[in-house]
Amino acid sequence: MTTIAIPAPPPRQDAAPTGRVPGNSGIWVGITCEFVEFAVLFIVYFVSRAHFPEAFEHGSERLSRIAGTVITLLMVTSSFFIAASVVTMRAGQRRRSLWWLVAGLVVALGYPVAKVLEIRWNLAHGIDGEAGIFFTVYYYLTFNHLVHATWGILGILWVLARHVAGAYTAEEHSGLEALASYWHATDIIWLVLFPFFYVLA
Repeated sequence: MTTIAIPAPPPRQDAAPTGRVPGNSGIWVGITCEFVEFAVLFIVYFVSRAHFPEAFEHGSERLSRIAGTVITLLMVTSSFFIAASVVTMRAGQRRRSLWWLVAGLVVALGYPVAKVLEIRWNLAHGIDGEAGIFFTVYYYLTFNHLVHATWGILGILWVLARHVAGAYTAEEHSGLEALASYWHATDIIWLVLFPFFYVLA
């Protein structure tokens, strides 16, 4: 009996690659360091809360929940736009990917603006780093997050410049993926900080 070997169909070019970590190893080392840093800071938060429960129970009542909510919406929205930039780039829609990234940058820039306005509001209401242990921990953790977010915004500017120059294609856009991975990690940390300081009372 003669058997006929039927070759398997070639893989689809538009199919998303499997078994691959987005971005590059360098960005994941940075994300890991970021998570480890904030894990230590969260320990500081819980230890301080355990020793000064009343300060933490009443501290969040003095903060502006509107400011915290606005920052949360800005972080989540910018993450969505940057994710959309990656998805459209994978689909070969370079121009749409570029516009999604521009939108992500514009919304991300709203975060430091909102933070500055919040700090001015805090100081006007007598809330500074010496207003109590709750506010000391609050400023330390949120300032650290602002630093990481600033690095992320600088990363968006760098990736945007490379995107405009045509550095990314549907086949190779690891820089864009690395940016999205870092920004999502920064977003996740804020989603933990928000209830810790603005909600839990």
